[in-house]
Amino acid sequence: MMGLKMNILASGSTGNAMVVCGKEVRLLVDAGLSARKIEQLLASQGMSGDELDGILVTHEHSDHIKGLGPFARKYRLKVYANAGTWRAMEGQIGELEEDQKRVFETGSPLDFGLLRAESFAISHDAVEPVGFCFYEGDSKLSIATDLGYISANVREKIADSDVLVLEANHDVEMLRVGRYPWNVKRRILGDTGHLSNEAAGEGLCDLLTERTKRVYLAHLSKDHNLMELARMTVNNILQEYGVLEKHRQVRLMDTYDDRVTGWDEVER
Repeated sequence: MMGLKMNILASGSTGNAMVVCGKEVRLLVDAGLSARKIEQLLASQGMSGDELDGILVTHEHSDHIKGLGPFARKYRLKVYANAGTWRAMEGQIGELEEDQKRVFETGSPLDFGLLRAESFAISHDAVEPVGFCFYEGDSKLSIATDLGYISANVREKIADSDVLVLEANHDVEMLRVGRYPWNVKRRILGDTGHLSNEAAGEGLCDLLTERTKRVYLAHLSKDHNLMELARMTVNNILQEYGVLEKHRQVRLMDTYDDRVTGWDEVER
């Protein structure tokens, strides 16, 4: 097996799951689709649930844990989540064997052979939501979705990534004129909601370094965004501030709510 690599099985407001692999381990990050759908997407990439070594959970919202219980039970997988997330999701995922439950402290590293996963706190309206950074050798992959804003702590954690998965959830104007009730719109636009295309672009101005190769724009709203619009908005902001001129190696990558991105080898 190659070194650190990833494959986003699905990303969006309807469900999220991705695979992160090191030389010795294969992990699922979130299971926000039905167990059957996760199996189908894994199979399309030549994988089976039997090959996974565990599931890491960012938070308890259904678009991140919908298939967690059935999938973990079927394949007898260990599930890793912090204490707050366990409390919030246990009533949603059904019973798991005690030896399948793994509780981590936010910020403390999890070592899976050569692969290290480090969680970091994010601002979202869940009990104890986190993002993850993955390290193996000299390679770094960071995942930061479902966050109302990029805090100084988040910026510090995900900076200098080789590959970054960053939320670009909504276009602000599409959301404002959309069909959601105002209280829902206010939640999405708030500091514990979701990152807009504009906020993602502005955040990337401080995050991109000579090391960064690819940024996946993730967790797009099905109702209030379009992949082309997200990419264009972020690209325009980076161009306006001269960031793309400085970091010409960076590529903005699409994600999908209904198909995989394919494998990306995360190399320094």
